[in-house]
Formats: sequence, structure tokens, C-alpha cells
Amino acid sequence: MTRTILSSRKLLLSLCVLSALAPAQRSSNREGQQIFAAHCATCHGLDGQGAERGPNIAGRREVQQLSDQALAKIIGRGVPTAGMPSFRALGSTKIEAVVHHLRSLQGRGASLPLPGDPERGKVLFSGKAQCAQCHTVNGEGGFLGSDLTSYASTLPADEIRSAITEPNKNLDPRRQAVIVTSPDGATNTGIARNEDNFTLQLQTADGAFHSFVKSELRSIEHQPRSLMPPDYGTRLTPAEVDDIVSYLLKVGRAHPEQKPAKKDD
Repeated sequence: MTRTILSSRKLLLSLCVLSALAPAQRSSNREGQQIFAAHCATCHGLDGQGAERGPNIAGRREVQQLSDQALAKIIGRGVPTAGMPSFRALGSTKIEAVVHHLRSLQGRGASLPLPGDPERGKVLFSGKAQCAQCHTVNGEGGFLGSDLTSYASTLPADEIRSAITEPNKNLDPRRQAVIVTSPDGATNTGIARNEDNFTLQLQTADGAFHSFVKSELRSIEHQPRSLMPPDYGTRLTPAEVDDIVSYLLKVGRAHPEQKPAKKDD
């Protein structure tokens, strides 16, 4: 009983802190957006994707990889050789707001609180949930599923949670399960990595690739389902799902997805 009361008080305190911080964060976002629109958008576009007078600073990899301090220094000093003036007169607070807004344009907005415990999520990912059998994180894991190192870098927690508990919702056709049956009745189940009118290359759960000539097969069945287990919503508790979501969010924030630069960058 005492533990429940303490947990409730801790949760209430956390909510109060977040409520107090939220208006300040929103204000900073608005200020950065307004300053960017007034001073930067003419050259770089409102979305930061570039315009006639300035390059893409939202999707350009070199800019994304700069630290916040480096970006603030560039804004303050300007780049005279490229025709960018100094904005030192804005002051450090407003420059920081511009950097914050630029990060949001790059898909790297302010870090929201994690819904669970990422360390427990890491254990679940490799253990009970068996995610690592198919998915790779930081170079470790399976190869049948997608690499999740940068997967959660720009996604909200609800979308990640839905992908775990409802893997067949809005399924990419390229991720559908494929069942191949040979003339002798043997079957292989996996994901089609390469396919044309005559051949099929299938990758199975063990990571192995199998090549087939379609005319020599008894059947090829493309199923409207993922190879990912559909029962995580019942196999795992809501808290365990939140822990895995938190683990993916933490890893994603440490490894932001690199967007391809435009050809004219």
C-alpha cells in the first residue's frame, strides 16, 4: 500500500514538472520559428530545404552532423565567403532558439520523456521479445528484419508502439511473408529480396539466401502479413512494450537517421 502511494506521488510530481516545462519549450519553439522565418527563410526556405540564395540546411548531412555549438557559432559569425551575414546581434538566447528550430526541421526536435526504462527494454529486445533474432541494433542482431539503429530517431512513441503490437497494419508490401514450395513439397518462408518474372531470391529467418527459378517451383505465395510475431500485445505487458519503445527511442536519438542530400546540394 505504501509503495503504491509513493509511486503515485512520484508520477504526480513528474507530471507537474513536465507541465511546468512545456510552456517554456513551446515558447522557445515559436521564437525560433519566427526568427528563422524573418532572417533565414529568404535564403534557405521556410522548411530549410534550400532556395535560390542558400543551400539545404535541413536535409544536408554535413549540417545535420554539426553540434548545436557549431551551428550557433556559424549563425553568430556568419559565413562571409558564402554571402551569409553575421547574426551575432540576435544574442545567444535567440540563436539557440534558431538552432532548436533547425533541429526540428531536421527531424531532431526536443527529446520527450521516455515512456519506459530503456535498459529493461534492451534486455527484453534480446531476451523475452526475441527482437534481436531478426533485427540489428548497433551492428548486433539478425538480418531478416530491418536495421533499427536509426529507426526511432524521428518517430513518436505511439507510432513505434503500434509497429510492435500491430505489425500487419499499413504493412509495406516489401516486408510481406513469402512461402515457396518446391516440387518435392519442401517449403521455405522468408522475405523476397530480389524478384523478377523468372527468378526469386528469398531470405529466410536464419539469414540465409535461397535462389529459385520460378518455373521449377510448385507454388509461390505472397501473404499479406509480416514475419514479425503478431501477439506482442498479449505476449508482453504494456510496461514491457513501453520499455522496448524506450530502448529504440534512446538508440535512435543517439544515431539520428541521415537523410540523403538533394542533387543540387
